[in-house]
Amino acid sequence: MDKNKPTFTTIDEYIAAFPENVQAILQELRATIKAAAPDASEKISYQMPTFYLQGNLVHFAAYPKHIGFYPAPRGIEAFEDELSQYKGGKGSVQFPIDQPLPLDLISRIVRSRVEDNLRNAGAKRRTKTR
Repeated sequence: MDKNKPTFTTIDEYIAAFPENVQAILQELRATIKAAAPDASEKISYQMPTFYLQGNLVHFAAYPKHIGFYPAPRGIEAFEDELSQYKGGKGSVQFPIDQPLPLDLISRIVRSRVEDNLRNAGAKRRTKTR
């Protein structure tokens, strides 16, 4: 790990490390995720803000030209058509930093991830009790 790179222990610390305009975007994203997953906890994982509920739900991060959003491959696949206008990869999407975030879409992705995680956690519990 790069010794000159800051390490974060909270999402507040992470957000505070950016200029005010980026902080506002990150706070808006954070509030949207919290509203869509009110039972999720916050943590830093992979040095990125992470929401956790029966496993990682989503991560996000700020970069010079975009906000990275990481809902895992299932979160991308389920919304592939709506996300097609954005750059991304198997489990990630890049929202341009100079454009408004698609908050409704992000909220729907997070709710879908909550359902996936709760369903998967229930399936694991049923398997263990057999």
